[in-house]
Amino acid sequence: MEINAPAVLAEVTTAFALYERALMENDLDALHALFWASPLVIRFGPGQNLYGIDAIAAFRLARVGGSPRRRLFNTVITCFGTGFATANTEFQREGTDVPGRQSQSWVRFDDGWRIVSAHVSLLGSGS
Repeated sequence: MEINAPAVLAEVTTAFALYERALMENDLDALHALFWASPLVIRFGPGQNLYGIDAIAAFRLARVGGSPRRRLFNTVITCFGTGFATANTEFQREGTDVPGRQSQSWVRFDDGWRIVSAHVSLLGSGS
């Protein structure tokens, strides 16, 4: 299995960038399209355990104004073969000093790369 084949890495990097842009623009249609349309998809976030595409879509729809603005850093995308990848990043939301982190598992389906599992968390004080 080839790790980070250049063409595959470019595809996932593009999909990851599309997700981040959609998140910052609160583009609900794009966000919905980038997640696997399945009851098996999962998104864990600060205060949410969302199981299935319907729960994820309902969360996004109810989130007035969308995600807080943020800056990404230390992003690492790793592709395993041609059909699976992980994307991990740290972020800093505007107006707060609490750092965050995000991880995503991506799978290539016939209609493109989709997030099958996502986790977003904010780091606490460490105590």
